[in-house]
Amino acid sequence: MSIGYDYTLTGAELEDIFNVRLRPYLPTYLIKVDPQTHSIRYTFTPFTGQEDEPTTPRRYSEDPKLAYQHLDEKARRSIATEAEYELREAARFLLDDIYRAARIEWKNARYIAALKAAVKNAGDLWKAHNQAKRAAEAAFSYLREPDAAKEWTAAVSRLVDAHDTYMKAAVAFDERARDIAEVHDQNLYEESPSYKEAYASAGFPEAWDWPIAELGDYGLNYRGEYREDTLAGRAQALIKEQEAHVAKVGRLSGATGDA
Repeated sequence: MSIGYDYTLTGAELEDIFNVRLRPYLPTYLIKVDPQTHSIRYTFTPFTGQEDEPTTPRRYSEDPKLAYQHLDEKARRSIATEAEYELREAARFLLDDIYRAARIEWKNARYIAALKAAVKNAGDLWKAHNQAKRAAEAAFSYLREPDAAKEWTAAVSRLVDAHDTYMKAAVAFDERARDIAEVHDQNLYEESPSYKEAYASAGFPEAWDWPIAELGDYGLNYRGEYREDTLAGRAQALIKEQEAHVAKVGRLSGATGDA
């Protein structure tokens, strides 16, 4: 079989590499080695992310079954054939490959564990936000009804209360969303799963639909306002729009109190 673009190994050579040359250096969590056409698939005991990071052992470099030629010379061992050194090179490559694959799974497990811890009650906060937003929209829509004119001040007061609840709900969700965004930001690496895959692995596939902004978007800007990509920023914009409309109606109609 071919390993990458550099090594072509027979079944006997693979058996020699894994059962003899690499055996002292294989991690205890390696369960299975499954050769494919151009690669090898490794199966590990599932990681939690709390383990020490998998690291290729360095003590193997002096091993006569894995050493470079110059190390044989230094140790005053007889120089092996070119084929032997090529086999040792393939063995060293595969040892690094095992630990590389293990690090990927370990990092992914750490990512998913951190994501689980960050999500917490985000689902409930998202539902509360949606309910508060609908209430604010309903209170604003009511102002267009003929009956609103009979209790204009009270209706506007209810809108103000709905706005307050809406903004608090948006800010509460954003506080949790920031924690989630921080986990994403801290787990950016070449082999990391997509956000959608990470949410599903963490047990929250619905989180893919949540509006999680980039980490740097959270917090107030230099004007003391929420940024537009956050939920609080969207609430802030909608509330401003509705307040401006109500103020304009009041100014043009002279509505300053109950009819």
